[in-house]
Amino acid sequence: MKAAVYTKYGPPDVLQINEVEKPTPKDNEILVKVYATPVSFGDIMARNFKEISPRKFTMPFALWLPSRIVFGIRKPRIRILGSQFAGEIEATGKDVKRFTKGDQVFGYRGQHFGTYAEFLCMPEDGVVAIKPANMTFEEASTVPYGALMALNLLKKVKIESGQKVLINGASGDIGSAAVQLAKFYYGAEVTGVCSTPRMELVKSLGAGKVIDYTKEDFTKNNETYDLIFDILGKSSFSKCKSSLSESGCYLLASFKTKQLFQMLGTSVAGSKKVICALALEKTEDLNFIKKLVEAGKITSVIDRHYSLERIAEAHSYVENGEKKGNIVIIVSA
Repeated sequence: MKAAVYTKYGPPDVLQINEVEKPTPKDNEILVKVYATPVSFGDIMARNFKEISPRKFTMPFALWLPSRIVFGIRKPRIRILGSQFAGEIEATGKDVKRFTKGDQVFGYRGQHFGTYAEFLCMPEDGVVAIKPANMTFEEASTVPYGALMALNLLKKVKIESGQKVLINGASGDIGSAAVQLAKFYYGAEVTGVCSTPRMELVKSLGAGKVIDYTKEDFTKNNETYDLIFDILGKSSFSKCKSSLSESGCYLLASFKTKQLFQMLGTSVAGSKKVICALALEKTEDLNFIKKLVEAGKITSVIDRHYSLERIAEAHSYVENGEKKGNIVIIVSA
């Protein structure tokens, strides 16, 4: 089968299309023919993880070394990237009960990667579910990561209908899902923060107000919010504190050790809280997300499609910061 393989860290052109052995499902696994997979932030980071220093790493230092070992110290240990997919089940192991051949599915592989290939195997109890009926394979492939992360993190706070929520970093995978969940599932009044080219995208996702961070500092506009969800940790609690309501929360998807101490401190003193959390992907959450998609509460915006053979070009486009929506790789026609 064809796959985009990389054997060394580096720029987009380290990704090469090679023939690799087609996997065979174990007794508890499904074999999926991959139709589509997006280029995500994790793929970009993993492709050149050798250059990700502790300072550039978006999580506490204690997690940097284990991650470096998982990815590979000098060269990649996992040769095929890609963490999200949508496709069709071609075969099942003899013990599989949840799925049958021909089922259309979507899912998330996490650090196992492997979706930049024509076929992949997954455990039946992995983070995989029947594809939403109202989405194409291309659209469905972009949903799992961002929606799973956003849903898990937003569960850490109690959002009530009508509350004011600000999403800082509203145009990325997690941010765009958070905007939709906060607006259409929780019923919040949502403000999104992003760059100029992505303002219309964020508005289309349901944000009632969109702030261009290149022109306005949301911490200085005299507005207060019940929740500030900072996706990439671009701001800080000290800057955002005056923008939080009396019992507001500053929620971080990416954080360092300093923020963990702030969370500890605010948990015992003060009414405004810092919350740092790691999201755990669960099959039941993906099934719940499928229902939200079918109810029209989560949509997917695709900027461009690329063939698998143009994977390096797709990575370059994402890395250059040009994308306005998802970049999808068509693996199989």
